[in-house]
Amino acid sequence: QVQLVESGGGLVQPGGSLRLSCAASGSIFSINYMAWYRQAPGKQRDLVAHITGFGSTTYADSVKGRFTIARDNAKNTVYLQMNSLEPEDTAVYYCNAEISAKGGRFSYWGQGTQVTVSS
Repeated sequence: QVQLVESGGGLVQPGGSLRLSCAASGSIFSINYMAWYRQAPGKQRDLVAHITGFGSTTYADSVKGRFTIARDNAKNTVYLQMNSLEPEDTAVYYCNAEISAKGGRFSYWGQGTQVTVSS
């Protein structure tokens, strides 16, 4: 069974940095795209950053220049380096990936990790 497990969330002051990690495990054949989403209270879940299997990246306008997505294919892991954090970045951050495994190719989600930006 495929699982995505996130880590690295927490409380940080405005202007600070955090690094999120998301590791995929299970009987994985290959991973296509990997991505980070976030959901603030009372709002919809929005795409933050996306990285293809070839390493091409896209970002939400609100995080361009501050956040960086990267992946380590050998470890089946995706990272989100978040710098210059703002209170508006406060949300639950979710990892998402399209994974080919036993049984087929599906989109998987992590359980989410809380990021709180506050003084």
